[in-house]
Formats: sequence, structure tokens, C-alpha cells
Amino acid sequence: MTAVPSSSVANTAAQHFEIRPFPAPVGAEVVGLDISKPITTEDFARIHKAHLDHHVLVFRDQQITPQEHIDFSRRFGPLEIHVLHQFQLKDHPEILIVSNIKENGEPIGLGDAGVYWHSDISYKPKPSLGSLLHAQELPSEGGDTLFADQHLAWESLSPELQQRILPLKAEHSYLAKYEELRAKNPWRPKLSQAQIDQVAPAVQPVVRTHPETGRKALFVSEHFTTRIVGLPQDESDALLAELFAHSVKPEFVYRHTWAPHDLVFWDNRSLMHLAAGTPDHLRRRLNRTTIVGDTPF
Repeated sequence: MTAVPSSSVANTAAQHFEIRPFPAPVGAEVVGLDISKPITTEDFARIHKAHLDHHVLVFRDQQITPQEHIDFSRRFGPLEIHVLHQFQLKDHPEILIVSNIKENGEPIGLGDAGVYWHSDISYKPKPSLGSLLHAQELPSEGGDTLFADQHLAWESLSPELQQRILPLKAEHSYLAKYEELRAKNPWRPKLSQAQIDQVAPAVQPVVRTHPETGRKALFVSEHFTTRIVGLPQDESDALLAELFAHSVKPEFVYRHTWAPHDLVFWDNRSLMHLAAGTPDHLRRRLNRTTIVGDTPF
């Protein structure tokens, strides 16, 4: 169990909250919990189990400060500092601003985050355990986030394809589509050499085992996976294209329509996600923390 207890739970009263699974392949909402208040060890264990069971939890109506967002996230493990330091929240470097808003002609956040299916930070030797995204300002239309269950994707492959890909490894690179995205969105910052050095490519198993549940999941994405190690390029491209298409079939996907003050916590070891997009003229802003994970196996 990677979750860590808080030192402030002694003599804390239990909160009364419900965990309601969605009528979808993954996901549940948590209703009645206020994460700005102390959470008992028992209640935290219940949240942790629900996260493992449902892979994505939606905590409703969380009117919390950035520090409370950080403090709750840290209950699950240490936090990442994103390579795009330009979009860190002032005085809170653990928070990445995800936004299409511009102030004085400059973007305040990463506006095109999630335009390709991916698992966060898969390009590092220790990819993310999970991410927590908190709604600050929502558009009147658009802005949905889709989540695809990669355990189901693995389990629904043919036994022959499972056997073929189980021993394979793949390279993941943060730079895979970076310049392509910059060409479409010139406000996405040019990376310094120091930033490039932080995101050297990593090699990961094509099929990873969840360190807490033991379930296998596909672990390749159209955003970051560049090649299958040891295969000719044409064979690698064909296999990845097949896996990319399979991994996001509708029967594996939950589509989240955001409500004010939603805090969404997803498991990057179990899921991929995708931003459905927001009309350019509508404002959208969310704050994201990301929890450091383990070396995949």
C-alpha cells in the first residue's frame, strides 16, 4: 500500500460520505466528504480502497485552497514538480495550472494538456501513481475528460496477442509530440536544455502489473510511446497502432462532465485519459497535482 497516513488524524471525527459507482466501466463519485477537514485513518483507508476498485474518484463540491489540495494529495505519496515550471501556481510549485486563459496576452496555464490519450509522466523511470485535478473555472460547454480502463483493455485482448506483447518493452518520450503541439499552439513554451534534460526517454513494459492490486494493464499511449524496443520500425508502428486503437474502445471509457468544484483523482497505473477539448472563446481553469509512483514491472 503506497498511501501514507497523515499525522493529524488523532482524535478526528469520522465524516459521513457515500461512494457511488458510476454506470460506466470505471469511476465512482464520493459524496459528502470535505477534504478540507481532517480525515480519519479509517475513512482514508476507505477512500484508498475505492480508488483501487474504481480507478477514478470524483469528489464533489470541494471548495478547497491550493494548500488543502496539496495536503490531501500528499496523503497518497510525494508529489511531482512538472517540467513546465512556467505554469506552476505561484507559491505552490506542486500545482500545475491547466487552463486556456490568457492574461496580458500570455497563457496562465497549459491549455492543450491531454489532447492525446496518455498516462501521466509515463516518460519517467517512475511514472505517476495518480493525478488530482480540481475545477477552478469551467466553460458552459465542452471541457469533458475521458478515462479508459487499461485493465479491461488488456483482459479483452486475444490470448495470442497477450502472449506476444507480454515480454515486450516500449520507449516513452515527453518530446514525442511536443514540437507538433507547439506548431499548433505557439504559446506552448519552448523547452530549455535544462528542461529537456529532465525528461530523457524511459523504457517501460508494454504490459504493467499494478503494484497494489496485481492486475495487469496495457501501458502504451499515442502521446508518449514512440517505439517497441527491439522491433523493426514498421512492425513496431503497426503493433502500436493496433494497441492504441484497442485501448480506447468505447466499452472501456468513462466520460466525465465537470461540475463546479469537482476534484477528480485517477490512477495512472490503471487508466489513460484524454481532454475532449474546450471552445477557444470559453474560459477553463483547473489545478493539478501529480503523485510520484513506482518503477513499472
